Amino acid sequence: MTRNLTRNFTWTFTEDLDEYLAAAGAAVAARPVENTLLLTVADTLRRRGRDAYGEGTPRYGWWRGADGRVEGALLWTPPRAVLVGTVPAEAVGPLAEACVGLGSPAVSAERGTARALAAAWRRTGVKTTTMTEQRLYKLTELTPPAPAPPGRARVATTADRVLLTEWVHAFRREAGHPGPGAGRAVEDRIAYGGLTLWEHDGVPVSMAGASRPAAGTVRVAPVYTPPRWRGRGYAAAVTAAVSGAARDAGADEVLLFTDLANPTSNGVYQRIGYRAVADRVEITPTA
Repeated sequence: MTRNLTRNFTWTFTEDLDEYLAAAGAAVAARPVENTLLLTVADTLRRRGRDAYGEGTPRYGWWRGADGRVEGALLWTPPRAVLVGTVPAEAVGPLAEACVGLGSPAVSAERGTARALAAAWRRTGVKTTTMTEQRLYKLTELTPPAPAPPGRARVATTADRVLLTEWVHAFRREAGHPGPGAGRAVEDRIAYGGLTLWEHDGVPVSMAGASRPAAGTVRVAPVYTPPRWRGRGYAAAVTAAVSGAARDAGADEVLLFTDLANPTSNGVYQRIGYRAVADRVEITPTA
């Protein structure tokens, strides 16, 4: 059942994924690199259900310009941050007001949009805190590490489920986003060959995942190496393997995000052929 939650200027919000996809799906897919998170999260919700990211009810929004065309979109899976895609400057002020109506959740957006949103909140007396800063990269010319570390890449199977679930939990804790659902996420990835392990002497030492293709793009994530095996080149090797496989399978663009607070990972990905596209910032309103 469609339920339109609120209409604020030309932002429309709903809890109905089908309504969102019918209204904004084509506009989001027209800019798949910048909107990679919206594409993959919506696809996961469509396939796995509205509880794919937890018990909170997902909400969706889109902005129509003066000519009636959709020019921006967002989605929200509480209690996570609102994911804002590409939006025009005139949409930011109304978005700031709309977020207050949604309970003032954290917001993740391209750096310029996040700054404009913070400025709009400041004008109403609301301060913000920057929680995380990420950089979006896209693959140019793949350059696998040379020499490669010992071992080889292999696609994960159901036999790896327990180990991979532990690693995904660990990855989420380190990223500051712990929570349920790691087992379901691993099962989903294994079902389409979306997780790859690097093995040394038959022992898994690192992993990298890849999203299902969305509008011609694939995003590499998560990438995780247990602490005892770090610093040996395994993450670079498994990321290069996954990236090459995605490109060989026909992806137009291969993407990944890094935490800007981690210079090591940023350097690793640049060395194997990734180039920066944009920065993404998560901000949260504070009293």
